[in-house]
Amino acid sequence: MTSRSEPPVVRTSSGEVRGRWRPDASAGSSAAFLGIPFAQAPVGDLRFAAPVPPPPWPGVRDAGAFGATPQRGDAGITLIPEPSVPGESTLNVNVFTPRPGEADAALPVLVYIHGGGFVSGSPASPWYDGAAFARDGVVTVTVSYRLGFEGFGYIPGAPANRGVRDWLAALEWVQRNIAAFGGDPGCVTIAGQSAGGGAVLTLLGMPAAQHLFHRAWALSAAPADVAPDRARALSARLAELAGVEATPEGFGSVSDEALAALQQKASAAASPGPLGAARTLLSRGLSWGPMVDGELVVRPAVEQIAAGVGADKPLVLGSTDDEFTMVLDDAPRAIRFIPPVLALRRLSPGRPRLREYLAVNVDRRREGTAAVLGRYISDAVFRSLVVRVADARGTAPTWVYRFSWPSPVRRWALHCLDVPFWFDCLDADGVTAIAGDEPPPSLAAALHGGAVALVRHGDPGWPTWTTRPGTTRVFGGPASAPEVIEDGYASVRALI
Repeated sequence: MTSRSEPPVVRTSSGEVRGRWRPDASAGSSAAFLGIPFAQAPVGDLRFAAPVPPPPWPGVRDAGAFGATPQRGDAGITLIPEPSVPGESTLNVNVFTPRPGEADAALPVLVYIHGGGFVSGSPASPWYDGAAFARDGVVTVTVSYRLGFEGFGYIPGAPANRGVRDWLAALEWVQRNIAAFGGDPGCVTIAGQSAGGGAVLTLLGMPAAQHLFHRAWALSAAPADVAPDRARALSARLAELAGVEATPEGFGSVSDEALAALQQKASAAASPGPLGAARTLLSRGLSWGPMVDGELVVRPAVEQIAAGVGADKPLVLGSTDDEFTMVLDDAPRAIRFIPPVLALRRLSPGRPRLREYLAVNVDRRREGTAAVLGRYISDAVFRSLVVRVADARGTAPTWVYRFSWPSPVRRWALHCLDVPFWFDCLDADGVTAIAGDEPPPSLAAALHGGAVALVRHGDPGWPTWTTRPGTTRVFGGPASAPEVIEDGYASVRALI
C-alpha cells in the first residue's frame, strides 16, 4: 500500500509525475494526477499533424493542476461547467486513482471523453472528477482532444480526423502507462456524453481502436459522421472567411481563437433562432466532428456497428427523456397556435410518418406545440439513435436505459442532467443550477452503480436489449413504475 504521508509519484513512459492525495470521507483518500501530456503540444508544424508522443522529461513533473485545454476563452454559461485553461500543451490526461504506484493492483479502468458538440468542452470540469469511481475501486482517466476545425476540419495535405487520432493516442497512453497508476490495461471501459458519447460509438465501430478498450458506455450519444463533400465545402468556406488558401500553411497563419470564431460563421444555420439551428441540425447533422474519410473512419458509426465491428464488447447506451426540449422553452408565443403536425413538417420537411409519431406521443401534445417540437428534436437527434445502435448490434451484449428524472429547476429530464448522477458528484460546483438544491442521492447511487458494475464486471445489472429488444432500464421514473420496462423507446420508432 502506498504511503499517504508524501505526495504520490508515478513513473510514466516519459518520466515521473507527482500527484496529490485528496481526502474522501467514505474511502480514506485517492490521488489525482492532472495535466499529464500524452502528446506534444499541437503548435507550429504539429498544429494540424497527427499527435506525436511527448519526449522524456527530466526529474519529477508536477501534476497538481489541470493542463491547458483545446477550448479557448470564456465558454459562457453552459449546462456543464467546463473551464478553459490557457497554454499550448493541450493534449493531456487526468488520472484519478486509489492505488497509485501499485502495478499489481490491476484495477479496472474508465476512460471518459467529454462532450461539447466536438467544438467545445473541457476535461477540467468538476463534474468529471473520478473520486467516486476511485472510492469504488476504479481508476478514471479523462482526456482532452483538439476541437472544431483544429481537430476535425478537412485540410488537403494534413491527416484527417486529428481529434479522433488524439483519442487513439490517449488510449495508447493508457495501455502503456495505466498499470503504474494501479490500473489494468486489459480491462478498459470507454465512456462519454453527447459528443463524447458519439466518440464512443465512433471508436466502437473503428477497427483501428479495437485493441485499446474492452467495454463501452455512451450517454446521449451524438456522432457526427460528416460526409467528405460537406467537410470539403466547410473547409473552403472557412478559408474564404479567413482570407487564406485552404492549405496547412494558409490555415496555420490564422490563430486558433480566430479560426474558432470563423468556424461558427462557416457552419451557421441558414435562418436564425433555435428553430433555424434545429432545422440545420436535423437536415445536415453536426458540422464538425469525425469525418467519414474511408481510412480511419471507414463508414458511419452505425453502419460499422451493424457490420459487426466491436461486437465482442459490452455496450450500454441511453438518453435523457427530453434532451433538447429546453431549447424551445422561450419560443415565440405564436408557435402555440400552429398545429403540431404542421409545425413538424416545417421543422423537418420530407419526414414521413409524422402523424404516426404524434399518435404515440399524445401525452406530449398536451404540453403544447413547443414541447412537441422539443421532444421531436430530442428523438430525431438522440433517442432514435439509441434504438438504431441497439438494433444494429444484433446478438452483441447491449443494455439500454433512459434517464427520466425531471429537473426541478429546468422542468425537463434534459441534456447533461444525468452526468453528475453518473459520476455521483451531486455536491460538485454547478450541479444545483441544473438539478436543484436536493438532487436525490438514491438516483445517483443507482446510475453510478450501473456504471461501476459495467466497468468492473461487464454487466450493468439489468436485462439486456439483446435478449429481448426494447428492454429498457428507467432511471428516475415515477416511484410506482417498474424500473425495467418492455419497450422504453417505442415512442421513437416512427422516426426510424
